[in-house]
Amino acid sequence: MQRRRFLAAAALAAGAVSLPAGLRAAAAAAPARKFRIALTPGSIGVTAASQRELNDLAHRHRFEAVEPRAEELAGLAPDALSAVLADLKAKNLTWAAAGLSVDFRKDEATLRTGLAALPRLAAGLQRAGATRVGTWLMPSHAELTYRANFRQHAARLREIAAILKDHGLRLGLEYVGTHLLLVRSRYPFVHTLAETRELIAEIGTGNVGVVLDTWHWWQAGDTVADLRTLTNAEVVSVDLNDAPVGIPKEQQKDNARELPVATGVIDAAGFVGALAAFGYDGPVRPEPFNQALNALDNDPACAAASAALHRAAALARG
Repeated sequence: MQRRRFLAAAALAAGAVSLPAGLRAAAAAAPARKFRIALTPGSIGVTAASQRELNDLAHRHRFEAVEPRAEELAGLAPDALSAVLADLKAKNLTWAAAGLSVDFRKDEATLRTGLAALPRLAAGLQRAGATRVGTWLMPSHAELTYRANFRQHAARLREIAAILKDHGLRLGLEYVGTHLLLVRSRYPFVHTLAETRELIAEIGTGNVGVVLDTWHWWQAGDTVADLRTLTNAEVVSVDLNDAPVGIPKEQQKDNARELPVATGVIDAAGFVGALAAFGYDGPVRPEPFNQALNALDNDPACAAASAALHRAAALARG
């Protein structure tokens, strides 16, 4: 590894080892955590050739959950799947959330193509014992008003959720609060926790919940009090991120974030404390879209992300 890249990785990891005095106090007052630190490779610039390779990376770097590769799992013969699951168990890993394969944001033909392929992928996840799938909501639209977009999202996501429910899978919806994306197109759309819960209620299948992200929670102006109205059953997955310093909130770019607890711009203590308070027991992953992190090789990138997540988890006495 190039020395520069090694030093970059070391700096990222070192910054995520110890807690400042104020955060140590917050951690001491928080309930013990139940959530599990998760490796989702695409969000930190990591690539893996197989589920087993991804499991190895997760185990080597102290992750507790790992993203299931739906396409690969769906194509495995029974004996090969058994080997993957035995490896997962031996490494004391659980499944994080899989990404939703259906693109419901485009035209009807694209939606139908995705829906046709979904039962096979959902069955593969079910056979592997995975239970969570996540996706995100675009917070503005060039042509559809809020009400028209709401109706379209509810109808399309209801079809998706019904297929997932048939295979024992929950669907998580991540609201996107980034101001620059909210105003990018003509008509604003769902971008807060309250609006997301309204959409979930309209979908009405009983297996749809929220994907929480510190970044979007902060951008949307949501509060710790808002988080404390949630239950564990409502939250499918969680992303932990921080924001660069010195940039006004309204000018922050969605694809230029920091690892959790890196800068202190976002209230990680309040956020993680709320997760612990309502007993969230699912995966927690980083999604910084950080160029310096993405430039690292797999091992230093995983090391830096894991260290940052453990540092954040310490706020819940993990």
